[in-house]
Amino acid sequence: MNTQAILPETPADGATEPALFAAMATMRAMRRLKSDPVPDELLDRLIQAAVWGPSGGNMQRYEYVVVTDPAVMAELAPLWKRCVDAYLATTGKYAPAGMDEAAYGRMVAAIEYQRDHFAETPALVIPCYRFPEPRMEEEGVRKYAEALGPEATARMGRIQERFSALAEGSCVYPGVQNLLLAARGLGLAANITIWHLMLEEEWKAALGIPEDMHTFAAVPVGWPRGNFGPVRRRPVEEVVHRNRW
Repeated sequence: MNTQAILPETPADGATEPALFAAMATMRAMRRLKSDPVPDELLDRLIQAAVWGPSGGNMQRYEYVVVTDPAVMAELAPLWKRCVDAYLATTGKYAPAGMDEAAYGRMVAAIEYQRDHFAETPALVIPCYRFPEPRMEEEGVRKYAEALGPEATARMGRIQERFSALAEGSCVYPGVQNLLLAARGLGLAANITIWHLMLEEEWKAALGIPEDMHTFAAVPVGWPRGNFGPVRRRPVEEVVHRNRW
């Protein structure tokens, strides 16, 4: 896989590049965190950034659990370890074909460091969302089927679970990205994970999250031990398909 360190280029017309581009281009997943606490005011700013994200139908049915109590973090640490160990067991110690072995090794080492020091994590954000039960009148069902046609309606019936999961995710993950960008702008380290879903029931029980509430990520936040730097991503010309595939 052809990856490269990406840094924003100066616009050809000499215009000033928005600071947001520099933030995105240097927003590595930072897993090595200092144990110093993060002020509640800064954490509130991260949640505010998340709330500014789009919400399907503007329903805004998201909730955010923010953990800062060291005792609670220590309780979560064994769950985190189990999830990370399960993840590493599936990915292995060696880079997938096409990935740089050294870079992959550094990533695994950072994941293991975070696993072994999770109890020292200053803050953890758990984004949650509860999609409302669908309420469609008989007339609405008829118009829905007419609009899609019988074949597509049947297909939707087969993928409804996936569609619902993506619908919920689309109401949550843009806000999570806002949170990550805000963290980068404030000099905080953060990274998004979904490994907790392997033991979601245990996490929800530990945090008192209602059974009917879905969780979508576990985002450790703190002051970085290392430095922000350019991300390594595939170049645009390798991934873009203009007008057609």
